[in-house]
Amino acid sequence: MKITEHIQSLAAEGRLLADAAQEAGTGAPVPTCPGWQVRDLLRHTAMVHTWAAALVTEGHTSYVPGDGEPDLDGAELIGRFREGHRLLVEALDSAPEDVECWTFFAAPSSLAFWSRRQAHETTIHRVDAESARGGPLSPVASAHALDGVDELLRGFHARPKSRVRTEVPRTLRVRATDAAAVWNVQLSTEPPAAARVDGPAARSRVDCELSATAEQLYLALWNRLPLTDLTVTGDADLARLWRENSAVTWS
Repeated sequence: MKITEHIQSLAAEGRLLADAAQEAGTGAPVPTCPGWQVRDLLRHTAMVHTWAAALVTEGHTSYVPGDGEPDLDGAELIGRFREGHRLLVEALDSAPEDVECWTFFAAPSSLAFWSRRQAHETTIHRVDAESARGGPLSPVASAHALDGVDELLRGFHARPKSRVRTEVPRTLRVRATDAAAVWNVQLSTEPPAAARVDGPAARSRVDCELSATAEQLYLALWNRLPLTDLTVTGDADLARLWRENSAVTWS
């Protein structure tokens, strides 16, 4: 996906998140984030948006911590989220293509990294807000979902901190049934090594395959849908390994 497409997704998803949070109320529990209420979700996401915007606009080339979560609630907190989201969209939209700032895994450019990362950060937390509100979830476009699966498999879980490990080497396959998109993920005592594959590699024998639509894969791999929403072929223990060890935390 292009940088402009990521920014457009970020803008739309942030508005949906704020609207769902307002409808749910800041005291509503968030089923997809056990122990959180909507206020926790808004405080976290507002902090991340402000932090990312500062990295880009101030050009920090090494890690700089954020200013912490806003100590607000109710209408003030929702307003603070909307404003911070707007400023992040503006920061990314107006940044030069060659802006240099800190990132935490490889990307074509700093701007490409942060536009993509914040688009997916906001989409997943929009799902959280809508789960708190109740009712149907807003759809995730296939291209956006596929990009998010790729970011998770080849970005987040390629890092040394990934806890998805196996003592004996195994292969997990992830297949989108509504698009020509397949990943083979090599699991071992090292961080997972994922690759987008096609042809014979997409049909070779693996230990476990997870298949579903791009949107279902995206939400399930981010632990926002149960594994029962996917088709699991082969060793279901590998699917459970993902569920139990793949959570990405702020710290």
